[in-house]
Amino acid sequence: MSPETHIAVLDDEPDITRLLATYLQAQGYRVSQWHQGSALMQAMADDPPALVLLDLGLPGEDGFGIARQLREHWGCGLVIVTGRGDAVDKVVGLEVGADDYVTKPFDLRELLARIKAVLRRLQPATEAPAATAPATSAARQRLVFAGWTLDIGARQLTDPQGRDVPLTRGEFDLLRTLAQHPGRVLSRDFLLEATRGREAGPFDRTIDVQVGRLRRKLEPDAAEPQIIKSVRGAGYILVPPVESA
Repeated sequence: MSPETHIAVLDDEPDITRLLATYLQAQGYRVSQWHQGSALMQAMADDPPALVLLDLGLPGEDGFGIARQLREHWGCGLVIVTGRGDAVDKVVGLEVGADDYVTKPFDLRELLARIKAVLRRLQPATEAPAATAPATSAARQRLVFAGWTLDIGARQLTDPQGRDVPLTRGEFDLLRTLAQHPGRVLSRDFLLEATRGREAGPFDRTIDVQVGRLRRKLEPDAAEPQIIKSVRGAGYILVPPVESA
């Protein structure tokens, strides 16, 4: 994503939105400021942001409800920035689809680092640096499962009808890891280490968010997944057999 990436800031406190807008604009981002979730939702179709910074404490509005709408209808990144530091709120926020959760007061530099990390995960898989592509014949490998084809070298996913399905870098890396270990339950820690090179924190829901996005692309019914299934307390498993082509 370019430095002109659009970031929407939704907070009922004008001082907060101005602070974030000033800081992020100085970093080269384009920033829109919103104080009501309904106003942001109305503007999404005309000028969708790549990422939304969402405050949960909006008077008269359900912050979690706004988060659900953003996750269900838009592919933007979502970072909750709120004064609610309770562990339950944090878990709920991540479970409804937030990519990250930051509590106030926050350090601007840390928030910027988190924003950049989310935006990197949202990059199309084809934008990955060439140096990350395998240099051997494995680069030409295609993994086929349930009619889907994952082209490792081209970093492309094709559906059973032969249509290309765009994936972000994070989605591609996760699906590749699952497809390379079919029929095996992979823990969140394993998946995070394999795709991000780091261990999971106690409230880290990065993998859960990515799995949810993959299911919406792969499954006929994301609420009743048949391709990527959850194993309670253990992790995720790619169920169909995988063949190399």
